[in-house]
Amino acid sequence: MTPASAGRRDVVVLGSTGSVGTQALDVVRAHPDRFRVVGLTAGGSHPELFEQQVAEFAPAFSGLGEEASVEAAEMECHTVLNAITGAVGLRPTLAALDADNVLALANKESLIIGGPLVLERAAPDQIVPVDSEHSALAQCLRGGRAEEVRRLVLTASGGPFRGRTRAELADVTPEQALAHPTWDMGPVVTINSATLVNKGLEVIEAHLLFGIAMERIEVVVHPTSVVHSMVEFTDGSTLAQASPPTMLIPIALGLAWPERLDPVAPPVDWLTAQTWEFFPLDDEAFPAVALARRAGTLGGTAPAVYNAANEVCVSAFRSDNLGFADIVDTVARVLGEHDVASDDSVTVEDVLQADAWARERTVTILGGHS
Repeated sequence: MTPASAGRRDVVVLGSTGSVGTQALDVVRAHPDRFRVVGLTAGGSHPELFEQQVAEFAPAFSGLGEEASVEAAEMECHTVLNAITGAVGLRPTLAALDADNVLALANKESLIIGGPLVLERAAPDQIVPVDSEHSALAQCLRGGRAEEVRRLVLTASGGPFRGRTRAELADVTPEQALAHPTWDMGPVVTINSATLVNKGLEVIEAHLLFGIAMERIEVVVHPTSVVHSMVEFTDGSTLAQASPPTMLIPIALGLAWPERLDPVAPPVDWLTAQTWEFFPLDDEAFPAVALARRAGTLGGTAPAVYNAANEVCVSAFRSDNLGFADIVDTVARVLGEHDVASDDSVTVEDVLQADAWARERTVTILGGHS
């Protein structure tokens, strides 16, 4: 693995036309003395934008699709930013780790479904989190030793439906679910944030990234999204990372880790009056986090099933073939039917087969709709 250096880093961006990928290229533009793009890949949904990116950055390698992302992740470089959305990011994640590149990980699904398969390939400090919550935790964890940590506290905005009862979620439309109050994200992540499936995935991710037991990871609702997460220590002190709700800061940290870039984004205006509020999570209206804890505790192929079933359900919801509240109910049903392969025996093939089974089973439950 290439050692950290203040010099210019060669970077590969996977998923370059998505929300995180485009912002990563904004960071590169703002710091041309620190980064050089040597690889770009995308899924192919925005071909004109991808052509513009390739023309601007002139990477040594560029391509569309999963195979192109695997090839790019294997390039000789300093950092691979995996900003792909969904389970398709697993093979590129494994490729980047096997190539001894630093992995700036925005594709949480690859770690969640890969679990120990990903961790056993990773050297210490080879995976740098890019999710704002996990970047916040990594920053806060600098303030104490591992044995001093009591628990991790992930914050959730609560999405556009915070405060609603389960009954009040029955008639939610895709347009309403895509109207996130604080974050500008891609459609899948935005809907996952509305159901709180995204927060459930992040609980599993935190467990895997930081080696903290599931029961020592809490979720609290923080509507303004200024505090991105917190670490509580054994002496009763808590360290919180605060910044305005922008992905530029965690993306920049992911590319430059363990250093900080100057400048990246405006800080919180501490001279302006403001109030921060925190609320307990309503598990009855939003059962996705509790279900994710179950999947994460089961381990093995269970997280892959949770994620795959949800991806199919989100697609069906966006096509008006599934109700909003039915998304997590359907995921729970599929997870309950799955015969979980345990952590100590699971292989990449097992994970991919579980992913495929969950997708097929979900489509069947939905009457062929996806």
